[in-house]
Amino acid sequence: QVHLVESGGGLVQAGGSLRLSCAASGSLYSGYAVGWFRQAPGKERDFVASLKWNGGSSYYADSVKGRFTISKDSAKKTVDLQMNSLLPEDTAVYYCAAGRLITSEIRNGRGYTTWGQGTQVTVSL
Repeated sequence: QVHLVESGGGLVQAGGSLRLSCAASGSLYSGYAVGWFRQAPGKERDFVASLKWNGGSSYYADSVKGRFTISKDSAKKTVDLQMNSLLPEDTAVYYCAAGRLITSEIRNGRGYTTWGQGTQVTVSL
C-alpha cells in the first residue's frame, strides 16, 4: 500500500517560488499516476498537476501551466512541484495523491486512491 507525505509549503510573497515534495512509501506500479491537487478555503479541491510514474507524460491545469513544473525522482520515490511566479490565488492546501489511473482519469480527483495529509501554501501580496 502506498503512503504519501508532503513537505515544502510555507508563506511567500507574490512573484516568489516554492517547491513542494511528495515522498512515497510502498510500491508504485505501472499504471500509477502521482499528482498534486489543491483546495482553497470554501472552494472545491482542484487538479494542479500530475505525471505517470512509469511514463514521460505530465499534465497541468491551465491556471498553472507555464508557472508550475512537476517532476519525479524514481530512486527516491519523490514527486516534486516547483511553483514559480506565485499568485495570491495559488493560496491553498496542497495535497499529493496517487492512484492507478488511465489518461482520461488523470485530472479527476476521484480516481486517486491514496492522499497525503496536505501542506499549506500561502501567497501574500
